[in-house]
Amino acid sequence: MNKKNTICFVNTTKTWGGGEKWHFEMATYLHKKGYNILVIASPNSELSKKLAKEKVPQENIKISNFSYVNFYKVNKVISFYKNHNVSTVVINSSQDMKLGGLAAKKANVKRIIYRRGSAIPIKNTFINRFFFRKILTEVLANSEATKKTINAKNNNLFPVEKIKVIPNGIDTNLFLSKDYKPLYKKEKNEFIIGNLGRFVQQKNQYFLLEVTKELLKRGIPVKLVIGGNGKLETSLKTSVQHLNIADNVVFTGFVKKPKDLMHSCDIFVLSSLWEGFGYVIAEAFLCEKPVVAFDVSSNPELVKDGKNGFLIPLNQVNIFCDKIAYFYNNKQEISKMGVEGKKQIIKENDVHTVSLKVEKYLTQELI
Repeated sequence: MNKKNTICFVNTTKTWGGGEKWHFEMATYLHKKGYNILVIASPNSELSKKLAKEKVPQENIKISNFSYVNFYKVNKVISFYKNHNVSTVVINSSQDMKLGGLAAKKANVKRIIYRRGSAIPIKNTFINRFFFRKILTEVLANSEATKKTINAKNNNLFPVEKIKVIPNGIDTNLFLSKDYKPLYKKEKNEFIIGNLGRFVQQKNQYFLLEVTKELLKRGIPVKLVIGGNGKLETSLKTSVQHLNIADNVVFTGFVKKPKDLMHSCDIFVLSSLWEGFGYVIAEAFLCEKPVVAFDVSSNPELVKDGKNGFLIPLNQVNIFCDKIAYFYNNKQEISKMGVEGKKQIIKENDVHTVSLKVEKYLTQELI
């Protein structure tokens, strides 16, 4: 094989999220390096629009969860693969895996890789057993925690030795070079804890409201600055009123530039029940903010307890508050741990380092 063979990324999600960000960055990176790249994306999706601006070759098709039983669509994707001489397919979601994977198998594509970015166990269903055992050749996970979830509900779902872990990357130079404007200006002796994320069950922001209430009981002048939006926004704001902490919680709305929020707080707190890869942790560290988070999923791969932050048992309000109180009473530790976090992200998660690892992994058959 050589560079005339094509690597095809299959991501037909219409909205923009972590998976789309990864596929866009890797496809664009490899395209600029001179590899033949094709992306199968949904028409008029955010991914498709961004790819068009970078002039990355793409084919457009709408895919649903049951598109794999549509012979017309399967044959259309088979034609994409054959016309572009595709030798490696990198798949994003479950629905992409079904159609894109099945078509790849029928087109005799050598490598069919499912890129998994969510630390949620794979359901042990017949259809999943079929695709993981008969269609996929490899899985690329974004963390050790995500890797463990592949076989969590079926030890024999997929060979562990065929699961590769490469963490997400972040463009540290670009992030650090951007200007920022704090979203909240600290008043008097306030101690600001910040959180950023979608208002959904996974992010568990109700827990932070309980934390705020407890810290106030302890006499700590805490202010929770929380960025984001989502379907639970009204419910969260109602809870703030019921807990009588309205004066101590600031909802910033959607945050376009994470640095704006990170530089509004003293420390960053993460209440997520799971994370495939905690981008917000990496961004907090780059802003030299230590992190307090739960000891779950991929968090321990970024947060080193006692070195750049603290890891807490799931949903333990008092212990979580103890660690926040520690920073409040030992403010010199904020700077010390924040610097350690920044060093770690630059060393281990810089996008250039990570992209080279992905390039080597995806092009090993092309060189």
